[in-house]
Amino acid sequence: MGLRLYNTMGREMQDFVPIKEGYAGFYGCGPTVYNYAHIGNLRPYVFLDILDRTLTYLGYSIKHVMNITDIGHLSGDNDKGEDKMLKTARERHESVLEVACFYTDAFFKDIDRLNIRHPDVVCKATEHVPEMIDLIRRIEANGHTYTAGGNLYYDITTFPDYGKLANLKLDDLKAGARIDIDKNKRNPYDFVLWFTKSKFENQALVWDSPWGRGYPGWHIECAAMSIKYLGEHFDIHTGGIDHIPIHHTNEIAEAEGATGKKWVNYWLHNEFLVIKNDDSKSPDKMSKSTGNFLTLQSLIDKGYDALDYRFFLLGAHYRSQIMFSWAAMDSAKNARKALVQRIARLEEAAAGKTADKKNLPESAKNYLADFKKDLENDLSTPQAMRELQTVVKDSSVTPEISLAVVREMDKVLALKLEETAKKLSDQTAPVEVHSNDPEADAINSMVEKRTAAKKAKDWATADKIRDELALQGIIVTDTADGSVWIRK
Repeated sequence: MGLRLYNTMGREMQDFVPIKEGYAGFYGCGPTVYNYAHIGNLRPYVFLDILDRTLTYLGYSIKHVMNITDIGHLSGDNDKGEDKMLKTARERHESVLEVACFYTDAFFKDIDRLNIRHPDVVCKATEHVPEMIDLIRRIEANGHTYTAGGNLYYDITTFPDYGKLANLKLDDLKAGARIDIDKNKRNPYDFVLWFTKSKFENQALVWDSPWGRGYPGWHIECAAMSIKYLGEHFDIHTGGIDHIPIHHTNEIAEAEGATGKKWVNYWLHNEFLVIKNDDSKSPDKMSKSTGNFLTLQSLIDKGYDALDYRFFLLGAHYRSQIMFSWAAMDSAKNARKALVQRIARLEEAAAGKTADKKNLPESAKNYLADFKKDLENDLSTPQAMRELQTVVKDSSVTPEISLAVVREMDKVLALKLEETAKKLSDQTAPVEVHSNDPEADAINSMVEKRTAAKKAKDWATADKIRDELALQGIIVTDTADGSVWIRK
């Protein structure tokens, strides 16, 4: 089938055809490091990790680039509001760079806990201001700018394709208006390429430039850094859907306004994680500005594993809005636990035997072929997860073959399944079937009733007994010699 992706530019599924055969270069918008990432912020990075791992699984060599925004980012993407970095620095009585360093470390701690690969290149905005200035010079030389009030602006009327990503019409934008419009702008949708002290008298981080001492606008950093590391034309750019109308639209205007050619072939955008508040009639996007957010640590403090959250996210397609609730997290936690327990039983039944992935039977090859097909269908993790859940329950597949298939699938899903299953096995001790222990006798009796129910094909009763035992911390494993159990 080959990889097909939903391209926001054009709003359609398209075959992925890389610029260079066998190689994929992609850029993902990184965090603004002024606060802890909330779990909604982390969804794009799980999605980006699936893209990274899928491309690798499909045989591409990759270059994955991500920025760290450690220069002031206004609370409004359209050049409005307070500087997020400066605000946090003031509240913490620290320098902006100290704030950036602290929250960058916190972000990567969350990334590691979610088993997300680090990008090949992580580039900090503060370390790439010369590249931003060079790109702005090229934009200026091509006639796309004007100076007003000490700031350098991008004139969107000079770029006929402005708004093509968001399906915005330039004539409509020119006729539009905003509340609290920057009086220096010729058009409400023009945006700043370079700020000077005329806008913020006490900006913490400033640099010399041809337009005065100041600092770059937010959008220019992604355009400049992606071009530096991936070239003037690359394969994929990702981000949240909130980036479409302003941030990514402005990036395109900057990059293509400077180079005069197409910049990115495929634009991929993930939907929001939403949460319903008690006083709200409809779900809301998680937001730091409203205080409506949860961190990964807050989930861990409530007894969830970070991988429970990854499991939860993989159960929805990246382009589908997903509703967060504690009930949904409980369901994800229990489902992951059950999956790991099944894999632990497979490990026990395999008794150290392993299968060569190059010589798998047709049944296993079919599972992997379907798994690959699901990933190639716009990274469909819900379908891929179903393949995983099915193979571990398929009694017609030997334990060692099932484990080989799980191992391959987990290269992309990255749930640490075998590692976690082995830890579970190490934490449990087998209990002899014949015992004078009254509690063990009672368990043996329930296991025998379950075996009898299975022989009678009374699957409902068998499952009910298994679930009752699981609540007591008893794991039952079906083997060729009968059912055995261990206490967690």
